[in-house]
Amino acid sequence: MSLLDVRDVAVRFGGIVALDGVSFAVEPGSIVGLIGPNGAGKTTLFNCLSRLYPCDRGEILFDGASLLGLPRHRIAGLGIGRTFQNLALFRSMSVLENVMLGGHCRSQSGFLTNAVRLPGVAAEEETVHASALKFLAMLKLEAVAHARVSELPFGTRKRVELARALAAQPRLLLLDEPASGLNHEEVGELGRLIRSLRDALRLTVLLVEHHMSLVMGISDRVVALNFGRVIAQGAPDEVRQHPDVVQAYLGTA
Repeated sequence: MSLLDVRDVAVRFGGIVALDGVSFAVEPGSIVGLIGPNGAGKTTLFNCLSRLYPCDRGEILFDGASLLGLPRHRIAGLGIGRTFQNLALFRSMSVLENVMLGGHCRSQSGFLTNAVRLPGVAAEEETVHASALKFLAMLKLEAVAHARVSELPFGTRKRVELARALAAQPRLLLLDEPASGLNHEEVGELGRLIRSLRDALRLTVLLVEHHMSLVMGISDRVVALNFGRVIAQGAPDEVRQHPDVVQAYLGTA
C-alpha cells in the first residue's frame, strides 16, 4: 500500500486553476521529487497535504485514511512533517527552543496541564528536550543550540527548520525548496543529508525543488507538474527526457 495517495485533486482560486486532477502515489521509504516551473502548483499541493488549503475535488489518503476531513492541527500528530519555502522559524527564540516546538506535537499534556505543572509534565519536557538534542546532533547544530535563530546564516537556519520537522517524528517528510538560497557545495551536502536521514530514520520524503541536479540525484521517482496538471512521472531519467517536461522548462523553437 502507498503511504501517500493523491487522487484527482483539483484546487481553484476564483477563476485560476491551481491544480487540475493531480494524481500520484508515494511508496513507503521512497524519495519522490515534485518538479515544475514557477506556478505549476507544487506549493499549492503541499498546502493541500498540510490542510492549509481545501481541495475542490479529489481525495488525499495517508496510510489508507483520508486527510481531507481532518483539522490542520492534527496533521503533524499523524506523522507528516514539513519545511517551508519561506522559513517559518521563531527568530527571537533559540535553535533548541525552535526544535523542541516540533517535538511538542507528540506531547500528551495539554495547555491546562502545562499551566499548572501537573505530575508528568516535567518528565515529558525532559523527553522532548532529549529528542531535540538528538536531532541537533544529527544535523550538526550542537554548537549553535543556544543561539538565537535571527543571528544565524541562512543555510544554518534551513537546517534548524529541518531539525524541527524531524523532532515531530514524521513518517512522511515534505521538503519545500530545501536548496533555495544554498550554494553549490551546500546543495551537495543537502542531497547526502536527505538520503542519510531517509535511511537512518526510515522516512518517506516528498521533495519540491527547482534544483534539478539535486532532485534527479536523490529521487527514486519524479512527478512533473505544469499548469496544475501532471505531465510526466516515473524514474528520474525518464522524466528528464520526457518531451512535455523539456517543453515546460525550455519552451519550443
